[in-house]
Amino acid sequence: MIVCETPRLRLRHLTQLDAAFILELLNEPEFIRNIGDREVRTLEDARRYLRSGTVTGYEKFGFGLYLVELQDDATPIGVCGLLQRDYLEDVDVGFALRQAFCNHGYAFEAACAVMRYGLEVLGLGRIVAITAPDNHASIKLLRRLGLEFERSIRVPDVARDTSLFTPPQRHAACCEASSPPHEEQGDEETAAGGSEHAEAGRSDR
Repeated sequence: MIVCETPRLRLRHLTQLDAAFILELLNEPEFIRNIGDREVRTLEDARRYLRSGTVTGYEKFGFGLYLVELQDDATPIGVCGLLQRDYLEDVDVGFALRQAFCNHGYAFEAACAVMRYGLEVLGLGRIVAITAPDNHASIKLLRRLGLEFERSIRVPDVARDTSLFTPPQRHAACCEASSPPHEEQGDEETAAGGSEHAEAGRSDR
């Protein structure tokens, strides 16, 4: 199911057929460093990860992480979506890209689309994000999304502090004043936001 589209990207529900891509994504060094080790080592592990509902959650919450693929040829490049964590009052945005597709503005483009979808279609009043304090590329991108550092929080099973970013006021429309994604590059990492640090840093993020 396609959730939203941009000029360059299409975001759709993850399925069991995406297990091979998820296996690759979750084992990229930058993903493990910025988000965490999901201990997904085989295709069956990846299928189990997708079945667990920690990243899908479409039926339970009406949203989740979505596969991000290129419009031109349907190449999968990452995940991006909305997450409802037990330890956060608000829904947060999470994203992770394969390293080969970073620094092209894709994460910003996908996150803008997802946030607009959450605010305008799902009717969410506020969307936040979490990330590791030293994930500077993620922090830069979150600020471009209109989010600001609010405070450090402690996330279950994560030893260090996590940075919580929130909108200065209720979102009207995400990224309206931001430049088009192709005009600013070099500001993306494999992941942003969260800790499990989450899948916009570990999520389950």
